[in-house]
Amino acid sequence: MQQLSVVILAAGQGKRMVSDLPKVLHPLGGRPLLAHVLSAAGYLEATVRVVVYGHGGEVVKAAFAGEPSVLWVEQAQQLGTGHAVAQALPFLDDAGVTLVLYGDVPLIQPETLQPLVDAARQSQLALLTVELAKPAGYGRIVRDDHGQVQRIVEEKDATPSERCLTEINTGILAVSTAKLRAWVAGLTNANAQGEYYLTDIIALAVRDGVSVAPFTVTEPMEVQGINDRRQLALLERFHQMRQADKLMRNGATLLDPARVDVRGPLSAGQDVVIDANVVFEGTVRLGNRVKIGPFCVLKDAVIGDDVEILSHCWIEGAEVGAGAQVGPFARLRLDTRLAAGVHIGNFVETKKTTIGPGSKVNHLTYLGDAEVGTGVNVGAGTITCNYDGANKHKTVIDDGAFIGSNSSLVAPVRIGKGATIGAGSSVSRSVPDGSLCLTRAPRKEVANWQRPVKPKKL
Repeated sequence: MQQLSVVILAAGQGKRMVSDLPKVLHPLGGRPLLAHVLSAAGYLEATVRVVVYGHGGEVVKAAFAGEPSVLWVEQAQQLGTGHAVAQALPFLDDAGVTLVLYGDVPLIQPETLQPLVDAARQSQLALLTVELAKPAGYGRIVRDDHGQVQRIVEEKDATPSERCLTEINTGILAVSTAKLRAWVAGLTNANAQGEYYLTDIIALAVRDGVSVAPFTVTEPMEVQGINDRRQLALLERFHQMRQADKLMRNGATLLDPARVDVRGPLSAGQDVVIDANVVFEGTVRLGNRVKIGPFCVLKDAVIGDDVEILSHCWIEGAEVGAGAQVGPFARLRLDTRLAAGVHIGNFVETKKTTIGPGSKVNHLTYLGDAEVGTGVNVGAGTITCNYDGANKHKTVIDDGAFIGSNSSLVAPVRIGKGATIGAGSSVSRSVPDGSLCLTRAPRKEVANWQRPVKPKKL
């Protein structure tokens, strides 16, 4: 089977984005536009992926420094799509076929592209087209009386009758690399824009007797390019509705599908219920029967079966065990690990903390760099004082301990099994198993004490 090369044109400046960020780095679904296109090429098992870059090239390259098997080729002057492809040709194998994609067309799907690649391997020039009710601004597909594609005409070069055509060119095509090389060498810039159009190779293919195979995409949004922030927002909403539809088809209930955003890989078990205004970022895994209340953010998190996350919670880099309850208004930060049946209540924050089965941290508490055992109760207003200004230290609370409200545990410190910390204590030394620790200052009362009063203004 002939090898596949993919050329991705990503040199445009994107002036209409009105941004210092190169256009192909603007995010859609939590990933840069170019990342979506590279992923589609990856699914096709391309031997080489060549990205033709221009504006902000070093920034673009740096953003994808870890991307394997990508060749970066600069288009120093933007002289048209044909000129851009010419920059990539020295890196392509004439024995294979080439697929041309665009860095600002992020929603193109591998299953749409595979037939084009297959046709190119059968010595055809495969072309992706789409029907638009309002085709203004796009190149039109010109067919003969038998419906055969003859050429593509750009709107600025089209006649009035040609502008009435509604089948437009997406720019995406696949063809033998050897033929592509020959035709690109023959392009001229004799047109209204003074550019080398890649689309002119269609007429050259017809001239040379090469069959042009048009494939019409059924969903126009899949081939929509992004030129400004309005189009970016439009595609974001379309992409999010796709994600919501996928979740619902796989057994999740979305109380408002229009108000759930998925910005990374998300897997969900059966009978998951997701309320409105929930955002998923990074890689998130939800078990079966998970319930997520409104206004929550989950980022790079693993949520076990039967977990309930109440409203307004932020969970990032954390694992939540089966049957746990979190929130409302809780924040689980990096390296938090909750075992089965843990309760985390309102205005509780954790970081680098493991909490054992059945333990409860229900109110107004901060646990950082802590290890909490089984069946522990942490009272309201408790904090672990884990930072001394230079280093972090660990707090260990053993099984069955009870931490009274408004307590400060000054790390490094260990609270023994079954130990009790009286409310309002500041504990800076370890507490033995089964002990009561109480560090409150003695009560003092001053009779008839007068509160200071501000002097009256003259």
